[in-house]
Amino acid sequence: MSLDEKFNKAAENVKNLKSKPSDNDLLEIYALFKQATVGDVNTDRPGLLDLKGKAKWDAWNAKKGVSQDQAKEQYIVKADSLVSSLGIN
Repeated sequence: MSLDEKFNKAAENVKNLKSKPSDNDLLEIYALFKQATVGDVNTDRPGLLDLKGKAKWDAWNAKKGVSQDQAKEQYIVKADSLVSSLGIN
């Protein structure tokens, strides 16, 4: 199975988790997904009142410089740990 196939399978598993991961886990999985699919952050940081948007932007920006393949590998590892702790439907 190629890296892209493993990544897509992991993304599908994350969508089907039995329960919602913690906020920190959600931010981590979001940041790794964005880094893997888009690369370094390419938008302006959200405004002062958009707390959720700022948290997501900051998490993604923290992955700056990580290659897309490395981000996919890290995403797969994180997704697998969430699947093993939360299970999937």
